[in-house]
Amino acid sequence: MRVLKYRKTAKTRLHARHALNSKRMKLHFSRGDTVRVMRGEDKGKEGKVLRVFLKTGRVLIEGVNLVKMHRKARTAEEQSGIREAPASIHASNVMLLDPKSGEPTRVHARFDSDVERAERRRTKERVSVKNGEPIPRVR
Repeated sequence: MRVLKYRKTAKTRLHARHALNSKRMKLHFSRGDTVRVMRGEDKGKEGKVLRVFLKTGRVLIEGVNLVKMHRKARTAEEQSGIREAPASIHASNVMLLDPKSGEPTRVHARFDSDVERAERRRTKERVSVKNGEPIPRVR
């Protein structure tokens, strides 16, 4: 029997090839949070996070990084035209706003110190670095 030399099945396979594709970035904000753009063309603008892309580390923010999209009419009754829609921006260019002061702040996590909750299950909460107050999650 002949040895397979030039076939894909003859090669040793890399089983971890999908590991890079499945990695997710850890981000300090989620959908519904209010953020401020710190870098780029839209610097200083504030908006609500519409969507978070964990694989690419980008976020979609309401009213920020608006691009024009050309849409062709699909039916005879439909009208073609140009519409504006937000495009994603990298998460490193965005900071979470502190809900009490309205200032952009860094975030760290700590476990909830509430005794009643601690008996059931310890919950992780986001804490503002500037004033130490917990930042509630928008659900």
